[in-house]
Amino acid sequence: MDRIVVRGNVPLRGEVAVSGSKNAALALMAAALLADGETWFENVPRLRDVDAMLELLRALGARADWVGEGSREIRIDARRVTGREAPYDLVRKMRASFLVLGPLVARFGEARVSEPGGCAIGVRPVDQHLKGLEALGSKIRLDHGYVEASCPRLRGARVAFDLTTVNGTQNVMMAACLADGETVLENAAREPEVVELAEVLLKMGADVRGAGTDRLVIRGVRSLRGVRHRVSGDRIEAGTLLAAALATRGDVDVEGADPSLMEATLDKLRDCGAEIETAPNRVRLRQVGPIRPTRIVTAPFPGFATDMQAQLMAALCLAQGASVVEERVFENRFMHVPELQRMGADISLSGRVAQIRGVPRLMGAPVMATDLRASAGLIVAALAAEGDTVVNRVYHIDRGYERIEEKLRGLGADIRREG
Repeated sequence: MDRIVVRGNVPLRGEVAVSGSKNAALALMAAALLADGETWFENVPRLRDVDAMLELLRALGARADWVGEGSREIRIDARRVTGREAPYDLVRKMRASFLVLGPLVARFGEARVSEPGGCAIGVRPVDQHLKGLEALGSKIRLDHGYVEASCPRLRGARVAFDLTTVNGTQNVMMAACLADGETVLENAAREPEVVELAEVLLKMGADVRGAGTDRLVIRGVRSLRGVRHRVSGDRIEAGTLLAAALATRGDVDVEGADPSLMEATLDKLRDCGAEIETAPNRVRLRQVGPIRPTRIVTAPFPGFATDMQAQLMAALCLAQGASVVEERVFENRFMHVPELQRMGADISLSGRVAQIRGVPRLMGAPVMATDLRASAGLIVAALAAEGDTVVNRVYHIDRGYERIEEKLRGLGADIRREG
């Protein structure tokens, strides 16, 4: 099993480009099931999760693959889809696989999808997905770990989500695009990935209004067409690289992500003393003085992203003073804390609140990644620590970060992957 070895305490310096957004790409790939024609996506990151979604689409009968060796472009043709079942062996690999449920029911009238897997960061029930599809007229049946949904033709309805759910909003929005009549989604997620999905659905011929607000209005159409789209840059990867620059007191220029979609992250980096410069699709961070403590409360967009919590916590372990991190999105997203403590971090937990008292230095140690973003947080800590850190179980990070060690080496990091 691969591991990443980091010799830290080296300031990161230079320019680095982020890959396409994993979270955006996976939802868009599911949306291709709605199209009567070929759909092409450019700037797609070559990640385990993307390969898993391609495998799932092929299992359903779609033509789905990379266009050329080593390319960042995929082609999906769902005209020959015959399968209606997304089996456990494929869906268990990542939670986003469940996004095929809405498109399958909307276009083909039935679907059987395994309940999803993914990172063990807390209870993430799919009840809001099912609530929305039931409101659209789908009959839902749970059968030995599978969700079975059927409806000859969905019909528009009002859906008020009980909580903000990104994947739930995306799943029901996609289904509503082919329903009869108008669907209104209340308390909809506002994340950029939801907005990008809505934009692509519009290109495909859907009628979707209100993206970026908590109220979406979708008027169903008879069919959707294939399109070509370039996936946006990954705002979480960009934030991770900036957190690494902060932790190592570096000077890094990150290109390829929209700063306007990262305002909560950039605000907290400024609170920590970082000098931030932004330009279209570019952010530069310079950290010349001590890291200042701050308070973080995770929240749905436009709040501070839970996907950035572990990375910034790693940097705060070296702040001059005490910081507080409150996790309000997932109840089990502090699994990286014991690993940071192995490196000398002074962190105490009380429920969903972490108290971090900054220490003068972190020390390299063997650590174990427990989920995708925890992996990134441990690498941030390792880059700033003295001595060698060995990060085990890095298959997690390969789900969401493309060539992370190569990009960090380009910034001066002493980092390598070992088999």
